[in-house]
Amino acid sequence: MTDILMPALSPTMEEGVLAKWHVKVGDVVKAGDVIAEIETDKATMEVEAVDEGEVLEILVAEGSEGVKVNTPIARVAGEEGASAKAPPSSPATVSPPSGGRQDAERPEEGKSAPAPNTPPSAASQPVSAKGGDKGGRLFASPLARRLAAQANIDLSTIKGTGPHGRIVKRDLEGATAGSAKPAAATPAAAPAATRPVQSLAQMGIPDGSYDLIPLDGMRKAIARRMVDSIQQVPHFPLFIDVEIDALLAARARVNALLEKSGVKVSVNDFVIKAAAMALKAVPEANASYTPEGIALHHNADIAMAVAIDGGLITPIIRKAETKSLSQIATESKDLAKRARERKLKPEEFQGGTFSVSNLGMFGIKSFSSIINEPQGAIMSVGAGEQRPVVKNGQLAVATVMTVTVTCDHRVVDGATGARFLQAFKPLIEDPVTMLA
Repeated sequence: MTDILMPALSPTMEEGVLAKWHVKVGDVVKAGDVIAEIETDKATMEVEAVDEGEVLEILVAEGSEGVKVNTPIARVAGEEGASAKAPPSSPATVSPPSGGRQDAERPEEGKSAPAPNTPPSAASQPVSAKGGDKGGRLFASPLARRLAAQANIDLSTIKGTGPHGRIVKRDLEGATAGSAKPAAATPAAAPAATRPVQSLAQMGIPDGSYDLIPLDGMRKAIARRMVDSIQQVPHFPLFIDVEIDALLAARARVNALLEKSGVKVSVNDFVIKAAAMALKAVPEANASYTPEGIALHHNADIAMAVAIDGGLITPIIRKAETKSLSQIATESKDLAKRARERKLKPEEFQGGTFSVSNLGMFGIKSFSSIINEPQGAIMSVGAGEQRPVVKNGQLAVATVMTVTVTCDHRVVDGATGARFLQAFKPLIEDPVTMLA
């Protein structure tokens, strides 16, 4: 008999919503069968069985919120039958609802362990022991397996303290590569004192004078990550104005050439391409802070902010510096569409090295974004508008766009951020240089 556990769909996931069951008690499942759908703060994912067996019990009802990772959600009779001595596991993998099964992780270049944005591997799948354990199988959470691999820790030497002896992250604390047994886990540090949040009634707003919309997983995650970022990352903004008349003219010509193929390049696609090329020209700006050192990323993986119902998600254009404008346009349109449908795979929105957020279409002139850790900087793009400018001592009119880069001062200092914008500005103002 085996327990199916709530899988961790990302390294930072602590709980999720069990949105839907595709099986009922008495059903016989085979490896690869979709058995449930789970909602996280970013996407809806399908859980697939990895073992064959009969569903004996549904432990968590459909629609349940706040289901903790590694909580048993169902029980299946596998080859061992109903034997209570058989070691329980979590016979499930996770795949996007579009149907494609995730067979492997996408490795991140230039990342230092632990990598908080590394896409998860197939969740909850039993692994083989290095040390040749008699049972031949070890049961560990996906995060514990990944951390063990990164630190070269033999999981067969670790005693699990999770459900049914499952190895979880805390069991690896203090363990060293090749250690016979893990060091005792140190108690978690007490959280820093924060000002208690007052209720609206305490602030003079009476009950019944407003409608309360409950926080979903996405909004809770956004709130938590943004508070952590604004409190823990020493950040500062840099502003620059760029003229985009030449860009608008080039965009019109490019789109006329691409009209037959159905591809339409946006101003944001030019911005993504220019940002990627500027990051390659100033690699110190394409970096992340880690306790072990500053990670300089090999590629410009540009995360673009996409507004969706209930929040925000940042799908990633991988190796944007190597792609043409038409490729970026096609990819960004597809990613944005699937983001709004919540059909992105974890590796499609985790692991970016730099972010671009554009509110120009809403008429916002300029703004400063909050850094999306562990990235070292984020670019905020305002609306292009006609403004008076001085050229050669004469007053003229130009279409001007304000761009703001918010930098993590631990990684990108003022001079580095300024050099990045110096590299970015001519690419935008003379876009032919991006096509060379």
